[in-house]
Amino acid sequence: MNQPAGTPGARPGPGARISTGLPGLDEVLCGGLTPDRLYLVEGTPGTGKTTLALQFLLGGAAKGEPSLYVTLSETADELRAAAATHGWSLGGVDVYELVSEFGLDPDSEQSILHPSEVELGETVREVIARVEAINPVRVVFDSLSELRLLAQNPLRYRRQILALKHFFAKRACTVLMLDDRTSEAGDVQLHSIAHGVISLGQATREFGSERRRLRIVKMRGIKFRGGYHDFTLETGGIRVFPRLIAAEHHGRFEPTARSTGSAELDLLLGGGLSPGTNTLLLGPSGVGKTTTGIRCMLAALERGESATYYLFDEGLATLLARSKLLGMDLRPHLESGRLTITQIDAAELSPGEFAMMVREAVEERGSTFVAIDSLNAYLHAMPGEQFLLLQMHELVSYLNQQGVITLLVLGQHGIVGEVRTDTDLSYLSDCILLFRFFEARAEIRTALSVVKSRVNAHERSIRELRLSTDGLQVGAILTDFEGVLTGLPSYRGRVAMLSEPDAPGTDA
Repeated sequence: MNQPAGTPGARPGPGARISTGLPGLDEVLCGGLTPDRLYLVEGTPGTGKTTLALQFLLGGAAKGEPSLYVTLSETADELRAAAATHGWSLGGVDVYELVSEFGLDPDSEQSILHPSEVELGETVREVIARVEAINPVRVVFDSLSELRLLAQNPLRYRRQILALKHFFAKRACTVLMLDDRTSEAGDVQLHSIAHGVISLGQATREFGSERRRLRIVKMRGIKFRGGYHDFTLETGGIRVFPRLIAAEHHGRFEPTARSTGSAELDLLLGGGLSPGTNTLLLGPSGVGKTTTGIRCMLAALERGESATYYLFDEGLATLLARSKLLGMDLRPHLESGRLTITQIDAAELSPGEFAMMVREAVEERGSTFVAIDSLNAYLHAMPGEQFLLLQMHELVSYLNQQGVITLLVLGQHGIVGEVRTDTDLSYLSDCILLFRFFEARAEIRTALSVVKSRVNAHERSIRELRLSTDGLQVGAILTDFEGVLTGLPSYRGRVAMLSEPDAPGTDA
């Protein structure tokens, strides 16, 4: 007998959804699963099917729902040991071993047929008795490969699956059936029977950890997010990172330009950096990109804003020490909690996980300034990822629509003369700050210019940039030089150069 709504273990009402136990997967499914249906979870061994199934049952057990795990592939002790590695207890889940060590003997073959035709085998009758005894709301059947082995032919196998589907449907159970894809290629019988299909996959790369992702193959009657979604399998379970769709995220903000902390740089930019825009800092290694980004971020922090800095290339200790020598001490802002610097190991990160980190910084910590330093490491760490630039486009568009000031650092090959870029991200950028080395008076100097701005009437001039213990200095327009951006300029006049002593550190 069904329990009234609102009580522990109550069955969902009409039109309701039930959680999968994974918040990210619920978001992919736009709310969760339709209750009282049979679903297929497929994937090769090691993709996380059992972990997902356990989280599904534990999510129900936490709400007081009776839950049952029927296993043909693992023993109850193995399941409890696997759960313990994640810090879980299966005390609220009934675990039933369907086949004993004698059950796989060919002489004791079992058949699951429709009750109106042939009496069910002894093993299946025990399962029915267990289901009727505990009246579960959630059931996991693990796995169909063993059931396929017992059936021995496709017709009997299909009839067994249909019999189980009808049996569970009459008892208002939400069922996950796990399959390890050991069937013949192109076998879609299970897909046609199941109400929904969740496919898990993993890919091993030549360097770095394997990448896992899932896809909703079908889901009758509900809207869901199509395509692939990254997920991780770690201690504590599976965490799903829904694919970012920028069009779903809009925020209100005032697009008034904000100062970079340097009056001359503000002038070059046409007033400063505007919320809801992204700026690409483009130039060779050591030219001052990171230091310029730190100066802009420090100005935002001094205004009382919150900022997040994603560090891919440089060590955190090196960044902090160098910034302090240049008169830009970041530690007070770290200690206050308004600045978060996250050092990223790109070889261990998927695009979906990184996008979720950025979303959490903006939506949970209230960051209005985000810097990614640099895109080179992020892009090069995932050379096999298709459509990575499209994912970056979605991420940048999301930040713009949230009113965030975004800085993207991109290093170029070469020092002077010909300078190359492996990846063209200029079309993604609202503003481009171009850095170049040039030689003058037997010194290596830095030229700075704005070559693009979608929001401000910027200067089209070239100025000198110098780093010193006083921080970042932007000099006068280099009107008497020609060919500065080539790195091999000719001097035509008497423009005074910035003559401060060399800075104690430069951009890496």
